[in-house]
Amino acid sequence: MQTIDTLINARWVIPVNKQRDVLEHHSVAILDGKIIDILPSDQASSQYSAANTLNLEGQALIPGFVNTHGHCAMSLFRGMADDLELMTWLNDHMWPAEGKWVSDEFVKDGTLLAAAEMIRSGTTTFSDNYFFADAAARAAIESGMRAQLCPPILDFPTNWAQTPDEHIDLIAELIGKYKDNDKIKVIFGPHAPYTCSDEPLIRIKELSEQLGVPVQMHVHETEVEVQGQLDERGNRPIRRLKNIGLLNDKFQAVHMTALSDEDIDDIAEAGAHVLHCPESNLKLASGFCPVDKLQKRGINVALGTDGAASNNDLDMLGEMRTAAMIAKPVAQSAVALPAYEALAMATINGAIALDWDKEIGSLEVGKRADIASIALDDLESQPIYDPVSHIVYASTRDQIKHVWVDGKQLLNDRELTTIDKAAVIENAQQWQKKIRG
Repeated sequence: MQTIDTLINARWVIPVNKQRDVLEHHSVAILDGKIIDILPSDQASSQYSAANTLNLEGQALIPGFVNTHGHCAMSLFRGMADDLELMTWLNDHMWPAEGKWVSDEFVKDGTLLAAAEMIRSGTTTFSDNYFFADAAARAAIESGMRAQLCPPILDFPTNWAQTPDEHIDLIAELIGKYKDNDKIKVIFGPHAPYTCSDEPLIRIKELSEQLGVPVQMHVHETEVEVQGQLDERGNRPIRRLKNIGLLNDKFQAVHMTALSDEDIDDIAEAGAHVLHCPESNLKLASGFCPVDKLQKRGINVALGTDGAASNNDLDMLGEMRTAAMIAKPVAQSAVALPAYEALAMATINGAIALDWDKEIGSLEVGKRADIASIALDDLESQPIYDPVSHIVYASTRDQIKHVWVDGKQLLNDRELTTIDKAAVIENAQQWQKKIRG
C-alpha cells in the first residue's frame, strides 16, 4: 500500500475532463498537493494508506471554481449604489467612493472578506482587478487561495498612482516580486478602452511580450461604450486593440456584450479569451454576451462574477446557472450552453483563460488538488438523474461542504480553516460605519 496525505471517497467525481466523465463511487488520492490517482472507491482502500480519509457519501467532487474577473476589495461597497445605469454607478458613486476610501488597508480587508465568501462558494482561484495589488496578494496568501492580480491602469490619477506610467511601473515591480510564487500571478489590467489612451496601451503591449504575462481588460461592455469609441476614434474597441497589437492569445476580454460579426472574427483569429460576467451585465443592463455564437467559433469563454458592488455576490454556482439560462434565449436555442459546458466555463475554461490549465481547472492525475465538494443528498436535490444538471440548475452555494487548494483544506464542513470568519464580519461592519458616517 502506498502512503498518501489524503484520500477522498465520494458518491461522484466530476473531473471536467475532455471526455466530460461522471464517475460514480470514486476516490481521489492526494500526495504533496497533487492528485496522484482517481479510482473506484472499492479499490482505493486496498491501494492507499492515507493520513486523512474523508467519506463523502452523497457528495460530488468537482474542480474548484475559477472566478476569472472581479474587484475583491469592492466587497466593502456591496449594496451601496444599486439600481443605477453603468456610467452613473461609476462616475457618481464608485469612483468618488474609491477616491475617498481605497488604500492598502481597505484592499487587504476587502479582499479577505471576498476570499472568505469565495471559499464558502467553492472557488479556489480568482482574478482580481484592483488597486494596491500587493495588499490583495497578502490577503490571497493568508487565505490559501490561488490568485491572478491584474491591477488597473487608467489615464487619470488614482489613490494608487498618478499617471499611467506610474501604474505600469508599479505592476511591473509586482510581476517581478511574485514571479516565483506558484499561487500568485500578476498581470496588466488596463481598465477599458475609454479610460486608456494609445500610448500606455502600446507600452503595456510591449511589456506584456517582454515579461510573458497576459493582459485583462473590460471591453465592449455596452453599446454606448462601443458607439462612443466609434465617434471618438473612428473604429470599434476590439479593432483598435488589434491594431495596437494587444489582441492575442494572452488577452482576457471582460464582458463582451456588444459584439458584431467582425468583432467575433477578430477575437477568434487572435485566440483571445472572453470572460463572461452574466449577473453583473444583467444588473447594470449592460447587454448580453453571445456565448453560443462565440463557442461555435472556437473561442474560449470563461466565467467571472465581477465585483460585489455590481453583482452583488461572488457566487460562481449562481453565475453558472444564470449563464446557462440566458445563453438559451440569446441564441434562441434550448441546447445552447448545456449543464456540463456551463460547469466547464466555471472551471477548466477559466484555467485556460488564466494560463493555469496545466495545473488546475480539472481533476486529473498530475494536477494540483484544487477541489470542492458539493452535497447532493438533501431533499432539494432528489431524485438525481444527472448530478451535473443538479449542480448547475438546482444547487446553491450553501451546499458546498469542503474546499481544498493544493491539497490543503480551506473549508471543512462549511467552516473556514484559514480565515477567522467572526473577525472578517466585524471588520466589514466597521468599514460600513466609517463609509456611511
